[in-house]
Amino acid sequence: MDERPIGRSVISRDRFSRLFSLGDRNDPTSFAPGLIISDSDPDFPVSIAPFHSSMDHSVVPSSMKITTRSNLCFPFDSIDTWEASQGLVLPPSLVDSNSGEFGAGIELVPVTWNSLHHDPSLLSIGLQPSVIVLTDAPQLSNSSGLLEQALLTVRTKFPSSLIWAPGIGGPDNCALLSWMGVDIFDLARSRQSSSLGVLLSETGPRIPEQSTNENSSMESQKEMWIRAISATRSAIRDGTLRDLAERQSTSSPRSVEHLRKHDQLSFEISKELGLSSSSVNFGKILRCHSFESRNDVTIRNWREAISSDYVPPNRQQDILVLLPCSAKKPYRLSQSHSRFRRAIGNSRAHEVMVTAPLGLVPRDLEDLWPAAHYDIPVTGDWDEDELSIIRTMLSRLIERIGYSTIVNHSGIELDLEGIVVIDTRLGESAGSSESLQRLQEAIESSFPEDGGLTDFSVRHEKIKSISRFQFGSDEWLDGCEIKGRPPIFTISKDGVQMAKWDPRRGRFLLSKSSLKIMSELKLLKSVEINPESEWVGDIFPSMITSYDRSILVGDEILVIQGGELIGSARAVAPGWEWPQGPGKLAKSRHRL
Repeated sequence: MDERPIGRSVISRDRFSRLFSLGDRNDPTSFAPGLIISDSDPDFPVSIAPFHSSMDHSVVPSSMKITTRSNLCFPFDSIDTWEASQGLVLPPSLVDSNSGEFGAGIELVPVTWNSLHHDPSLLSIGLQPSVIVLTDAPQLSNSSGLLEQALLTVRTKFPSSLIWAPGIGGPDNCALLSWMGVDIFDLARSRQSSSLGVLLSETGPRIPEQSTNENSSMESQKEMWIRAISATRSAIRDGTLRDLAERQSTSSPRSVEHLRKHDQLSFEISKELGLSSSSVNFGKILRCHSFESRNDVTIRNWREAISSDYVPPNRQQDILVLLPCSAKKPYRLSQSHSRFRRAIGNSRAHEVMVTAPLGLVPRDLEDLWPAAHYDIPVTGDWDEDELSIIRTMLSRLIERIGYSTIVNHSGIELDLEGIVVIDTRLGESAGSSESLQRLQEAIESSFPEDGGLTDFSVRHEKIKSISRFQFGSDEWLDGCEIKGRPPIFTISKDGVQMAKWDPRRGRFLLSKSSLKIMSELKLLKSVEINPESEWVGDIFPSMITSYDRSILVGDEILVIQGGELIGSARAVAPGWEWPQGPGKLAKSRHRL
């Protein structure tokens, strides 16, 4: 009997992690992230542990089996078993050697560091097995950077497959490994801990506390796992997995290293593959509560874009005003920034907020993700790394734009050669009457003649600046009227609505009438669907013939069929999942 693929649907996404429902999508019996258990493990509910594994070492090379613990494969009428040969597993250090004997299977495929480099069958188009097993995960985890490279390769090559990294997962790192792309965990470390009289908890291995009757039995290990899997699933659903992964990483130096290596690799491929989001669901908060937060791809991409690409409005390229951030986001809603803006009183001054971990946030971009949606402890103190990031970004921005004067109300010491810097704080608080008076005087002396923009001009400049930052151009706004009560604006041309600006999500809501010009100007990413497909719903993998690999979640994308523009859709899956990701990749928006 042929092996059948597992039924899986994506409930929630958070970077490389997904919360899957397994089995019949209308009545799922289990979920992932989850556990795979063996005969030596305690019993778990199927909802927590959807799989059972076994090994046969009586043959060479050894083989493995995975059996579903409920009816998870269409038409959901029986238990299924998948079998695979492990092949010859060479140590990662022998990567230059081609063993020639790789793991093989249909719905269960073992891979190793060696096979990822030498097995041509892994390049087979359309190969998306139910489970990928990274069999040498323990060896890779002990070699700097190898585990991260392997997981990133497997995750982006097999976006629909569930990934199992045997022997390295535990309640203390399952959120971190899930953040890196792992979906299935086993109890090998828990069994070892139990044999040593140690309890493997969510904070790491520890001696059981006798005063509360703790013990190291497998039943106790089981409870730790249920709590950890529950917390991980909940964090994926809420979009807070990064925060949980950062907290878990502190359980060991090796976990911190894994997170940092993963962040660096993710940043290096982020321009090629869409990893993050271009906008945000209302209410989403990016928690930046630890040192590691500043290395996240979302944060680093913002810093790089401001430093290298951002261009302020033309009439705001002379006087730069540096302001402190505020706990309230967007900053304009805070009382402190209301006072700053009254003191400044001239819209030709380019206001830029100094903050960690984003570095710099221009006033005209303060409604965007993640600038309007991050949360960080406000202490008033800066560490050397934060100061270095801010000063480097400032130097790059100033060199590109060519400001003549900097009015520094941020409280950070600056030493910029060849540029006039006016310190309006002089060691006092930003909101003191003396500081605000100096701020007002500095602006007045910088603009001896009244040349402030009208409110109408400010609206245009803000929307154009956002468009340049998001689309790379503001040409589509030529001849448009921008009306509405701030911060929500309606954009129309010749009496026809082209778009709305939605500050709560940080994106343009493009109208059907804008699609043609956006296509002509090549300002939106696109996907081409099969000429034989009848586009009656959303965008699914089977429909796609070509696509843009840099698609971000939230992007408005043009839908092309037979060379003709037929509508638009909004991406719900990042570019790395296209075109073979599980389930819906984009939600239909407009049809022409």
